[in-house]
Amino acid sequence: MKRSLSTVAAVALMATSASAETRYATITHIQPNYQEVTSNQPVKICSDVEVPIYGNVQGGGASGGDVLTGMIIGGLLGKGATGKDNGAAAGAVIGGIIAADKGNQSQRVITGYKIERQCRQENRYTTTTQIKNYRITYQWDGISARSYTYNKYNVGDRIPVSVSIVAQ
Repeated sequence: MKRSLSTVAAVALMATSASAETRYATITHIQPNYQEVTSNQPVKICSDVEVPIYGNVQGGGASGGDVLTGMIIGGLLGKGATGKDNGAAAGAVIGGIIAADKGNQSQRVITGYKIERQCRQENRYTTTTQIKNYRITYQWDGISARSYTYNKYNVGDRIPVSVSIVAQ
């Protein structure tokens, strides 16, 4: 039993070539590091707009000018196609009938307007400056060191540091 304890003690002494302890260092300087962060802020935008109301209306008939124009064009086409006056007369009658029928057809027209609320979504991007981390400088036993941290410390605060000594 005595022999195994002395073996464990010898191995422990040989294996301990480094020693580490927790000590407290004093913060001497703090420098915040910033970063730009862009975020999307969806915004709903609404407005009142006039929307047309459609309806079918019966044609009011062809005007005299419409029928006359149809007769002239029909007469010219009839005379040109047949080369005779009878063809011109027939073309004039047919052109007048077509113009009159066209004026009697129902048409889809805007009969009025109504106010309707329409909304859309826009993306508004905002960029803000935020703290990324802090670079702190601290001292322990005359030794100065630097580290980065997310913790907000003040100058003079004492923080735990791990001090290790390694034999070479």
